[in-house]
Amino acid sequence: MTSSSKRTVGATLAVTLIAGSGVVAASAGAHAVVASRTTEKPAVRIAQTVGGPLLVNAAGQTVFMFTRNGHRLDRCAKIKNCLTDWPAVTTTRRPAAGPGVKRSLLGSIPLHGKVRQVTYDGYPLHTYLFDVGKGSTMAIGNRQFGGSWYGLRASGKLVR
Repeated sequence: MTSSSKRTVGATLAVTLIAGSGVVAASAGAHAVVASRTTEKPAVRIAQTVGGPLLVNAAGQTVFMFTRNGHRLDRCAKIKNCLTDWPAVTTTRRPAAGPGVKRSLLGSIPLHGKVRQVTYDGYPLHTYLFDVGKGSTMAIGNRQFGGSWYGLRASGKLVR
């Protein structure tokens, strides 16, 4: 990290990660080091999985669409504990398209405050809390919260 991209802020204890904002603060004794990134990781990209090439988040976790969600409407957010098990893929900026992603299908919808939920072909995107690793396809077809959870191809086609 260069001196121009790092500054020290006094704090008693700070451990913060602001998803998609490009800001990370980590505890460093009595001070926190705040790093600012000039480049944002893609919100989603295409990665090779056991189920073939699928949409994944910046960390490589498979992303899912929920059959109860509507076009640009996240009903999971209104179901108790749904977003706990199936966290929304979020950003505070325009979502960045990674390799293989059709930029024309990538968008976002308001979630809360300045946080936006990433969408693909209008489907609000989620990850799975109990995912077993990068590119895991084990949760595809999972029935939970009154609907099914499916993966997505670059074309926007569902993987059941």
